[in-house]
Amino acid sequence: MRNWIAYCMVFATVLLTVCGQFIVKWQVLRAGALPAANEAKLGFLLRLLLNPWILSAFAAAFLASLTWMLAMTKLPLSHAYPITAFTFVLVVIGSAAAFHEPVTPLKLAGLALIVAGIYVGSQG
Repeated sequence: MRNWIAYCMVFATVLLTVCGQFIVKWQVLRAGALPAANEAKLGFLLRLLLNPWILSAFAAAFLASLTWMLAMTKLPLSHAYPITAFTFVLVVIGSAAAFHEPVTPLKLAGLALIVAGIYVGSQG
C-alpha cells in the first residue's frame, strides 16, 4: 500500500467515526428523553440498540477500525494518530450545522489549538 492510500485510510477512519457519532446523536434525539424508571431505561437502550440506524453507526465504527488497521500497515502510529483529532473539529462544525449546537469563541479557540496540535504532533 502506498503512503497516500494510507493517508486516505486515516481520513476514512476519521469520516466513518464522525458519521457514526452523527447517526447516534440523530437517533437518540428522535428517541426522546431517557425514562426515569430503571426498567424503562433498559427498554429505551434496547430499542436504540436494535434500531437499524444505530446498527449502521456500529458498522461505521467497525469499518473505521478496518481502515485504521490498513493505515497502520504503512504509517507510524505516532504520526498518524494525531490526525484522528480532526474528528473533534468535524464533530463541532457538523453538530453546529446538523443539530444547531452553539459554536462559541472558546470552542473556536479550542479547535484552533487542536489543528495546531495536529500539525505539530504529526511532524517528523
